[in-house]
Amino acid sequence: MPETGVQFLPKTELLTFEEITRFTRVAASLGIKKIRLTGGEPLVRAGLPDLVGQLSEIDGIEDLALTTNGLLLSEYAEPLRDAGMKRLNISLDGLSEKTFQRISRRTGLQKVLDGIEKAIDVGFKNIRLNAVSIAGITESEIVPLAKYAQAKDLELRFIEFMPLDADESWENQKVLSGESIKQVLESEFGELNQVVGIDPSQPSVDYEFEVSGARIGFINPVTQPFCSNCNRLRITSEGQIRNCLFSTTEWDVRRILRGTGSDKDIEELMRDCVTHKKIAHGIDTDHFQRPEKSMFQIGG
Repeated sequence: MPETGVQFLPKTELLTFEEITRFTRVAASLGIKKIRLTGGEPLVRAGLPDLVGQLSEIDGIEDLALTTNGLLLSEYAEPLRDAGMKRLNISLDGLSEKTFQRISRRTGLQKVLDGIEKAIDVGFKNIRLNAVSIAGITESEIVPLAKYAQAKDLELRFIEFMPLDADESWENQKVLSGESIKQVLESEFGELNQVVGIDPSQPSVDYEFEVSGARIGFINPVTQPFCSNCNRLRITSEGQIRNCLFSTTEWDVRRILRGTGSDKDIEELMRDCVTHKKIAHGIDTDHFQRPEKSMFQIGG
């Protein structure tokens, strides 16, 4: 997020929990089985465990996950677990306060680490850590993060820096590639063996350390786009459906939810959105057009 000047939407423009639940129920009827709540930061939404409880009761939803910066996780880990949340992804770009503040523009590294401990204590399994990799900033964090994840039995995923930053400072030379990170890890820990037989639509290419068996993943949307296997849709907090993180077009489902539209109308809108999904995001092409919205406005 920007360091200053963030303009928050009026509450009336945000979808209500009931609207989100209705949309999800329609999505589940069309075959969607996995739901992830993201942000911005989803834990700043008042009453979030209530929404989790509503979503967890929808027929057809098999997996319910949350991506969080972890700052409020100590407070909400247990209520989320009790409400039906199954999995957590926690953003952790570095283990030094300097790197943490440089990327997040906030203090609070210890609060995130405390939140991770709380999530482990209340019984969350298969917790994933998301680490955005930026050339010239995060190289020194690669090995410490890997050691921390192995010690805590967490799955670490390195994510290439994408052109969705609020400051619009992204440029190709700032991308710290997944392959270069893999080479650093292998020089420190030994060979990494690719995991086979996993869901081909997941964005991460996963490996296991040959010595420890710990798992690590690389999400490489810039150097190794995975568009051909992508099966994701996003709905923003104000009710706009997006068929790609980098889409410059949105489909307005809030208009239907707050009007006289039927569930069939929602179905048709979703189908139209999927039909218009492009073959690739085109980051690596000359005609790539950066979306006006940043990641915190879209949902990761």
